[in-house]
Amino acid sequence: MSKNFEVTASAENSSARTGIIHTEHGSIETPAFAPVGSQGTIKALPHSLVETLGAQLILVNAYHLYLRPGLETFKKLKGIHSFISWPRPILSDSGGFQIYSLSSLVKVKKDGVRFSSHLDGTKIFLTPEDVVDIQLTLETDIMMPLDYFAPYPSSRERLKEAAGLTTSWAKRSREHFLKQESPNQLWGICQGGTEWDLRKQSIKELMKINFDGYALGGLGIGEPKAQFMKVVEKSCTLLPKEKPRYLMGIGYIKDILEAVDKGVDFFDCVLPTRNARNGTMFTSQGKIIIKNKKYKHDSRPLDEQCSCYTCRNFSRAYLRHLYERNEISSAILNTIHNLYFYLDIFRKIRQSIQQNSYQDLKTKINNEDK
Repeated sequence: MSKNFEVTASAENSSARTGIIHTEHGSIETPAFAPVGSQGTIKALPHSLVETLGAQLILVNAYHLYLRPGLETFKKLKGIHSFISWPRPILSDSGGFQIYSLSSLVKVKKDGVRFSSHLDGTKIFLTPEDVVDIQLTLETDIMMPLDYFAPYPSSRERLKEAAGLTTSWAKRSREHFLKQESPNQLWGICQGGTEWDLRKQSIKELMKINFDGYALGGLGIGEPKAQFMKVVEKSCTLLPKEKPRYLMGIGYIKDILEAVDKGVDFFDCVLPTRNARNGTMFTSQGKIIIKNKKYKHDSRPLDEQCSCYTCRNFSRAYLRHLYERNEISSAILNTIHNLYFYLDIFRKIRQSIQQNSYQDLKTKINNEDK
C-alpha cells in the first residue's frame, strides 16, 4: 500500500474505483478533475471561487512559470502556494506538452530539450534534472518529469524513439528527485502512442523506477477512439493498483466516464474553461452555443438542473448579451457554470462508485448528452 494513495471503494462489474491521494496541502478524493491554470490562475476566476465550485487542486505549467515570472520570484516568495494564495494541492506539468504544441520552436536532444522562448526567442536548454529543479522551486505537491510524445499519426520508429527518451528522462528525473528528499511526489509518464507493445514496455520500465503515481501521456491527439480506449484499458490492468493513474489532457465527459470505467483516477483539461470563454456551455441537455440568435429572448437558465451561481441568477438571454458585448462578466459567469458542471459530475462519479451504481450514472449522463 502506498503512503500517498489509498483505494476506498471499487465498483461492481467495473474497474472504476474511488481513492484518496494524500499531499502536503491536503487530500484529493478520486476520481478527480484538475482545472488548468497554466500561469498560476484559472482564467476568469479568483481562487476563492474555484474552491467553492469544488476544485480540490489546480494544475500549473512549469515551463510557462519558469519563463514568467521566473524562478527568482518563487524563491523569494516561498513557492507557488504562497505566491498565488492557493492553499490546496497543486500539480505541475513539466512542459512536455510544449515540445508538442511549440514544435517549431523546439529541438529534442538525448540530454534534454532546446527551446526558443515563444515570448522573445531566447534560447533555453532544459535537462530532465532542470525540470525537476524548477518544480522543486515551485514546491508543487505533484510533479511530472520531462517527457516526449510524437504527434498522431507518427511512424513506429518515431513512437519508439519518443517512448525511449521518455523512459531515459524518467529515470534521470527520479534519481535527481530522490536526492533532494522532497516531501512531495513525482509521477511517471508512459508513452508509446497506440502501439501496445511500446506502451507496455514503457509502463514496465517506469514501474521498475517506482514512481508515486503513473500517467498515460500522448493520447487523445487524433487517434481512433477505439484504439485510444483499448490502450487505456490495457494500461490500467498493468499499472499497480496501489498507485494513482492519470490520463493527461482528456476532457470530454464521455471519454472521462469510459476511462473511469477502465480504472483511471485523475484527469485534467482546458476544455471547460476555454470553451466557457468561447461561449460554449456544457449542460445536462448537451452543449449550448450561447451566441446563437435563438437565445436572444430565452428566459431560462443555462441548465434547469444546475444549481451553480450562474444558473440560479441569470438567463440565457442575458448571458448571450454579455457574450455579444464582449463583457468580462461573460467569461466569469460562463466559467463558473462550466467548471461547476464538470466538478459536479466528478462528485456524482465518486458517489455512484461508493453506492455501486456507477453504470447507471454512466448510462444516464451518456443519454443526456445525445
